[in-house]
Amino acid sequence: MSEATSSKIPVTVLTGYLGAGKTTLLNRILSENHGKKYAVIVNEFGEIGIDNDLIIGADEEVFEMNNGCICCTVRGDLVRIMDGLMKRKGKFDAIIVETTGLADPAPVAQTFFVDEDVQKNARLDAVVTVADAKWLSDRLKDAPEAKNQIAFADVIVLNKIDLVSKGELAEVEARIRGINPYAKLHRTERCSVALADVLDRGAFDLDRILDIEPDFLTADDHDHDHDHHHGHDHHHHHDHGQGLKHYHDEDMQSLSLKTDKPLDPNVFMPWLQNLVQVEGGKILRSKGILAFHDDDDRYVFQGVHMMLEGNHQRKWKDGEPRESRLVFIGRELPEKAIREGFESCIVS
Repeated sequence: MSEATSSKIPVTVLTGYLGAGKTTLLNRILSENHGKKYAVIVNEFGEIGIDNDLIIGADEEVFEMNNGCICCTVRGDLVRIMDGLMKRKGKFDAIIVETTGLADPAPVAQTFFVDEDVQKNARLDAVVTVADAKWLSDRLKDAPEAKNQIAFADVIVLNKIDLVSKGELAEVEARIRGINPYAKLHRTERCSVALADVLDRGAFDLDRILDIEPDFLTADDHDHDHDHHHGHDHHHHHDHGQGLKHYHDEDMQSLSLKTDKPLDPNVFMPWLQNLVQVEGGKILRSKGILAFHDDDDRYVFQGVHMMLEGNHQRKWKDGEPRESRLVFIGRELPEKAIREGFESCIVS
């Protein structure tokens, strides 16, 4: 893990059920005058329906847009496409990989952990899921992929909120929180979310995520006054999470651990490695910020199933609480074993 994380190109994995609005978001990235150079990797170029006037040059798989972005199709192997992008002249500000609406985002996310060349040059920045406020509840009943996409997300764009009543919106948000209490949630119409809110989130918004205690879901961003928050009173304010209990999704769980005592890296690292080796099938996502004994740097890690990546991120700041916080999202998590294992990593 010697590479400085900052020199790697951030990669956003964009997922969401068919018709939720991913295409709208991709078209904005490829056509808006945002002054950045993005590479967008899509599954089927035809599906995007990009206005031909915006395309300036095209070879078989790569289309250059007149706003400086490029768009390419995955015909086959994502690793090969990524290699091609890395060799192109001029660096990209970010790469966006779109998964098909029916797909589980895990294999795409895992690409950024396994292939050495890809890992040298790129880092998984965040999984962004676009969800349709009107149809999500139905999809969660009949489509396991939809549930995985929500569980996997670091950022959820809850789109088409203009098509539902306030009560329906509250209900669909409670369902989302029952599956994934940690993702940053943006309510949108026609995917009108600031691109900075979905791209280059850095360390998975971990600092932000880990401030949200799942049993107390009142975290509404007062510091980010997005227009679409006005007039939406956050419906969790009064019930301190009690009202969410019956939404807690039967088969999805999230588990959050923290301690203000230092961890022993020689105990913690093998424990974490072993945990994901043994239980990785059940653990969809894991992430954490760690304070190790006798170590002035924060260690940040994230995982997808059995794969982990982590590195020292930066020095602990003066006055910053040196806490370790971990989050696991998955199915049938062995909660007691995880808690006890974590406790055993604390320096006595």
